[in-house]
This record gives sequence, C-alpha cells and structure tokens, in this order.
Amino acid sequence: MSAMHDEVAYLSATEIAAAYRDRTLSPVEVIDAVLDRIDAVNPVVNAYLTVTAASAREGALAAERAFAAADPGALPPLFGVPVSVKDLEETAGVRTTYGSVSFRDHVPDTDAPIWARLKGVGAILIGKTATPEFGNGVTTESELSGITRNPWDLDRSAGGSSGGAASALAAGLGPIATGSDGGGSIRVPASYCGVVGLKPSAGRIPFNDQRQAWEAVTTTGPMARTVSDVAMVLSATHGPDPWDPYALLESGIDFTEGLDRATLSGLRIAYSPDLGRGPIATETARVVRNLIDRIDRDNGGTVKEVDIQLPDPVDYFWSYWSPIIALEIVDDLLDGRIDDAARAKYEVIPRAERASSLDYAKTFLTARTQIHHAFARIFLDHDVLMWPTTSAPAYLHPGVHGYPTEIDGRPVADPLIENQILTEAIAHAGYPAISIPAGFTADGLPVGLQIAAGHGKDALVLKAAAAVEAAYPWAQHRPMI
Repeated sequence: MSAMHDEVAYLSATEIAAAYRDRTLSPVEVIDAVLDRIDAVNPVVNAYLTVTAASAREGALAAERAFAAADPGALPPLFGVPVSVKDLEETAGVRTTYGSVSFRDHVPDTDAPIWARLKGVGAILIGKTATPEFGNGVTTESELSGITRNPWDLDRSAGGSSGGAASALAAGLGPIATGSDGGGSIRVPASYCGVVGLKPSAGRIPFNDQRQAWEAVTTTGPMARTVSDVAMVLSATHGPDPWDPYALLESGIDFTEGLDRATLSGLRIAYSPDLGRGPIATETARVVRNLIDRIDRDNGGTVKEVDIQLPDPVDYFWSYWSPIIALEIVDDLLDGRIDDAARAKYEVIPRAERASSLDYAKTFLTARTQIHHAFARIFLDHDVLMWPTTSAPAYLHPGVHGYPTEIDGRPVADPLIENQILTEAIAHAGYPAISIPAGFTADGLPVGLQIAAGHGKDALVLKAAAAVEAAYPWAQHRPMI
C-alpha cells in the first residue's frame, strides 16, 4: 500500500467532503484508499467483522457520477464519505451478527435509525465493526470474531462494546464510525484508542429498540478522529422517530455551526479528578490534570474542582443492568436463537434471579434519581463538567491475561467493570458526554478526557470539545501500524 493511500485513508470526513467539492479527490479514490488500508491492517487489529468492498466501490462510482452531474455544494456534506457501522446495528441486506455465533449468517431487511439516516445523506458503508456478543462486554472479544486489538499496543484491549469502531478509526480504517453506549461503550473505546466518541443526550439520535422501547439509557452515537466529524454525523442523524418514545423533537440542527470559532473563554468549567471514586492510575491522573491545568491557565482560571456524590457505581451497575440483560438473553433463549451454553456465560442471569422487584424499583427510581440530581447540581453553577474517561489506560487483553484486579497496586472494586466506573453514571442521567484525547502516558498509551453538559446541550459539549481540540490538537498522532 502506498504512503499516499495511507494519507488519504487518514483524512477526516470534513477534509474528504472539502476535497470532493474542490475536486482534488474523488469518492473512488477515497474508497479505494480506505479499502486498501483495511486489507493491509485489519488482519492485524481485527476491527472489522464484515467488509462490504464490492458495494462500497459501487457506491463510490455512483457518488462520482452524482458529483459530476450536480453542483457539489448542493449535495449533503457526508455524500460519498465512507462510514463503518457497529455490528449491533442492523444494515439491510448486509450481515449483522450482534457479535454472536448464533447470528453469524443473519442478514436483516431493515436499517437501524442511525445507519438509515447516514445512508439517506449518501454515506457509503465500508463494513461492520466488531462487538462483544450482543454488546454485553467491556472489551471487544467474542467467540465469533476473536480479539479486537488496540492499534497503539496490540497486546491491549480496544475497549468495548464499540471497540471495533474505535480500533478501526485509530488505525486509519475509515474516518467515521457508529457506536452505541449504555454505560461507556462509545467513550471507553474512544479513550483507549485515542479517538473521539460522543454519547448524545438521551433521545437525540433515535435508538428504536423494537423489544425495549422504554429502555432510555442506551444511545447510538458517532465516533471519529475529530470533533467536527462527530458533529457532522450528529447533524445527519438526530431528530424524532415515531417508534422511539424518548426521541427529541428537534431536527435540522447543524451541530458543526461555530465549531471553528469555539473557545473556552468565559465558560464555567467544573472538574472532578475521579467522580468521588478511585483508584485512578497515576499516569491517567497526571495526563488529565496536566491538560486541566493548561486549560485553567490559558483561560483565566475558569476551572473549579467540585465534589460529587453518586451511588456506588458497582452496586448500581449490576442492579440496573442484570435484569435488562437477563431479559434479553432469556427472550433469545426462548426464541431458540441462543442455546443453554451461551446463556450460562452470563453471570447477570443468577444476579437478576436473586433480585426482587423492590430491589429493581429502588435502583431504577431512587438511585437513578440520585445520579441525575447529583449532576444537575453541578450544572446549576457550571456550564460543563470535565473528568477522566477511564480510571486507567487500556489494559492487557482479558481473554489472555484476565481482568486487572488492581491499579498501581490498589485493588479495584470489580475487575470486570472497572473501565466503566467513570462513564456509567452520566449515561443514566441522560446527559450528553464526549470523550476526547487528553494526551499520552509515558508508555505511549492514549488517555481520554470526558466533557458533559446538561440534557439537550449536545452543541455546548461539542463546542467545548472543539475548543480543547483547537488549543491542544491530537489528530496528528497516529499509531505505528
């Protein structure tokens, strides 16, 4: 593969859209460059489960004809731009496995809302990215796809459950990706792989879960290497949906507006080193604190460290998710779609069976209200809240080494979910939160900074992230792969 192809493959969606319009690149050239890099690098990182090379090349030819026949400025910004879709999200006519061997040959006839809207503005599908089985994992490893690797260190996890998407972005295997996030599944992989991942406000992008319309925590969302690309995807995919009772009614918002002029000046910034929860890896704390200190110094001392009191995240995680995940698994079992062996892999089932209806009501109503109010108090006096995305950088593949039981010699409360300790709560509050690169550890591993704001304030989150990106850029850093 040529160095020129590598450079094209690493272009942002914003840069690709501009190149199409000034005719310095064509859709065929871009799709070929990305597919060539996938051929060369995906066998190493294992980010894609399915690559749609033939249909992507057909789409590129069609896009090229459209650009030749029309005013390029009249076409949508993402027209002809390659995109990957997480393999939890349906793509009509394209294999969608949910990361499960039980669905290895499943081809749906409908599109998930986020992909339907991207397809509707002319984006070109290049493939489906790996996910743990049914998305029920904090790292991307499954019997179907094997281990997805982190491009910054192949021995380490890419995170989960959108680890395939994050790994592909970091490795230059496409400019934008879709993910989903119920407690950190976009933001944790983004942090581990040094890319950008947005969990939008609840309802901003319709989730449209046909089996669980009222499950309001999980959202789909955009991932990319730059904030402007994430904003471009959000602009194309937000808006109401008749099947999603939480879908926000606003539509037609251009979330890219003003990003190139975004500034932190005058913004009231709250900062928490750990959301009241430790331990935090020394290097993670150092990298994030260094960035926060620079932001504070460069913007006139507008950062204020705050305390926040949240319910125990480990108790809350298992109490909330066990019944929901168990219900999904039992439904699949009854439908004959997974077998007893697959069922036995999930410890959430006995946890759910031990819980009473009163226990679940307390979690769903009382604890979740406490979480919402804790963040609401912060946003009464501050515009945004910043804190580390994860408590430590990417760990070694747990399928090989097991989950880490300590951080810098200090024991963790629950090794299985430690990497979601700092991302879980804000998702249950329904607020928008983004993970952006904060810097690198001494060993060269990415560290993520999380930025959140009040419900519906996705534009504010993006502008704050864009201002950090402009002042302390990261997209020029690439893994040596």
